Amino acid sequence: METWQGKHFSITDPKGVKTVIYEVYVTKKEYLSKYPKYTMQRLNSTEEIIGGDMSRKTFYVEDPQEDGNRLVIFSFTDEKVVINNGILLGNEVRIMKKPMPFRYNKLYSEEPTEIKEVQYTPNLKRAITVIDPETAEEIKPTLYFDEKTNEVKGKCKLKPYKSYFAFELRDDKETK
Repeated sequence: METWQGKHFSITDPKGVKTVIYEVYVTKKEYLSKYPKYTMQRLNSTEEIIGGDMSRKTFYVEDPQEDGNRLVIFSFTDEKVVINNGILLGNEVRIMKKPMPFRYNKLYSEEPTEIKEVQYTPNLKRAITVIDPETAEEIKPTLYFDEKTNEVKGKCKLKPYKSYFAFELRDDKETK
């Protein structure tokens, strides 16, 4: 029988809202020459319907840290995404009182589109995540080796007539 040693917490989403949460990790100084300062891992979750218009999502943190686990929370609706920061400390999740609302423009294309030249693992210098706001699922890149630059890069295939949300974590001091 397996036992699970992590922590979990729940949130309630109204109808039409899809929330996903990522845990943020700060890279140790000795690895900063090869990896970005921040990396993220999407938290596993389960969902149950409570009432006709509400759902409860339970998120699982596998490795609770004594000094807290940093969280980035994305709540998607049809027209916007609300971004919030939080921290899991002990058995309590503390969330910023004022979330940051971001609007995003819809990408319109008559033809299927690919985002090219986005660097992904193993280089990890710019870890960019692309999410389909309708499903709140990540669009995973197809990796390829660019012989001109001698790097592994990724392409994301995007469907026409859909909007997508792309983000990366970085310090204001960091350059693009």
